[in-house]
Amino acid sequence: MENIWFTADHHFGHTNVIRYDGRPYDNIDAMDADLIQRWNSVVAPTDVVYHVGDLFWYRDIAQARAVRSRLNGRIRLVRGNHDSTADRMPDAFEWIRGYYEAKIPDPDAPDGRQLVVLCHYAFRVWNQSHHGSYHLYGHSHGSLRADPHARSFDIGCMLHNYAPVSYEHVKAIMSAKQWRPVDHHR
Repeated sequence: MENIWFTADHHFGHTNVIRYDGRPYDNIDAMDADLIQRWNSVVAPTDVVYHVGDLFWYRDIAQARAVRSRLNGRIRLVRGNHDSTADRMPDAFEWIRGYYEAKIPDPDAPDGRQLVVLCHYAFRVWNQSHHGSYHLYGHSHGSLRADPHARSFDIGCMLHNYAPVSYEHVKAIMSAKQWRPVDHHR
């Protein structure tokens, strides 16, 4: 089985995100180099990476392609609000979508597949949330309070040691929550 990873909000080439997030870098060259190293330290070339938006800040496709060429994995991009450059280079990704419902093979999940709803933006409820599906999002850069009762969390790289997170780690985080559905579909 292929390894599956999740991440968001790398903002390669974005000088101001260093200050906004309090990232530990002096400049974008140092940030980009470290983010690439951390990514490749966990992701193998054949692994699948679901990137949940805001991969590049670069407007120049050549700069974005140079970064992409150094990242391991088969990237499936769920578009964020800063992905116009990625939209102009669709051949660099397995696909680009605005929203995606991944069905991850998992023998512990109903029917052997865990539904993971992916969107750049956080939801309070999502498809099958009342049946234990997961929701991973970015965009908020850790500014939303984590809900200990919802099977969702911010997958932004700045919250996870600036590296993609494995499905196994996502599952462990979700399993540790005291899940309670909030909508009427109980």
